[in-house]
Amino acid sequence: MQFSATLARSVAPASRRLSGRPPAFAVHLLSIVLCITLSQLASEAKTQPPAALDSSYIPALAAADRYLQAWQSADMELGLTLLSGHAKEIVTTDELEKIFSAAGPISYEIGRGKLRKRGRYEFPVVLVGPGPSGAHVRRHFSNIAVVDTGNNDWAVDKLP
Repeated sequence: MQFSATLARSVAPASRRLSGRPPAFAVHLLSIVLCITLSQLASEAKTQPPAALDSSYIPALAAADRYLQAWQSADMELGLTLLSGHAKEIVTTDELEKIFSAAGPISYEIGRGKLRKRGRYEFPVVLVGPGPSGAHVRRHFSNIAVVDTGNNDWAVDKLP
């Protein structure tokens, strides 16, 4: 018995580490490497560039912007020319006069549009204007849809 106890005490400290218990330094190093790797993956996921826009996005956005500018300046003639045939069938002239003669928005914001199908984009818009009492400014959230009517000519198909 005394021989085995003496033998256990004479074993080098490095070989005792092989007994199945990892050294504390290795565990700490592994956890640091894991944290750094995960944080890099998370930061790469946040900074991916947005998807490329196709060539029709800019004219579609411009058509939506022109319509909202006409509305803001109460230019019904221009607004009417910017409507698609489908939109003109749905909205009557009286309704258009009401829309353009009412106190229009003080301002508007157009958000990033989405291609709904080939030749059709939809843009989220925020219209800022007077509230019902006229005392407070209110925000109205809506969407405007534009369609390609041919030759990359865009028209408003859904009013905000």
